[in-house]
Amino acid sequence: MYIREASDLELDEVLFVEREAFGHDVEAELVRQLLEDPSAKPVLSLLAFVKDRAVGHILFTKARLEKNQTKASLVILAPLAIVPDSQKQGIGGKLIERGLQLLSKSWVDLVFVLGHPEYYPRHGFKPAGRLGFEAPYPIPDEHADAWMVQALRPDVIGSVNGKVICADALNKLEYWRE
Repeated sequence: MYIREASDLELDEVLFVEREAFGHDVEAELVRQLLEDPSAKPVLSLLAFVKDRAVGHILFTKARLEKNQTKASLVILAPLAIVPDSQKQGIGGKLIERGLQLLSKSWVDLVFVLGHPEYYPRHGFKPAGRLGFEAPYPIPDEHADAWMVQALRPDVIGSVNGKVICADALNKLEYWRE
């Protein structure tokens, strides 16, 4: 298996992975919109391949804090997709790890995700609400731990806080239900 940045010419492979992984077009359409959304840029879009077949995709898009605090740069991880016959083989974890490595070498301080609270902590994510970061839309108390953050720079958490504002294409209530 190998992972690399997806090129613009690989949009069909990206959308194929999203459709296969989720079994419908919702996430694929979200990815298409995010890739076209100027407020989401810069983006990091990674594809995982087994031989020459795309089996996984992860997308990170730009975010910001509501009060335009310039002390930190933020991204949101959404979505992470693995085709069904390649799930439970560690590909998702490797996509997360590679994405975080690349982001830590660039301009990113904090990475947020709304996801499974038993999966993402294995990759270094912590409940964001407890650390002073509000999701773009309210998360019900019973799912509060699904809104998570990972710092890629020391001392960022605690020096900034507030409501996270996502890219326009992701800024819809239906995407903020876990």
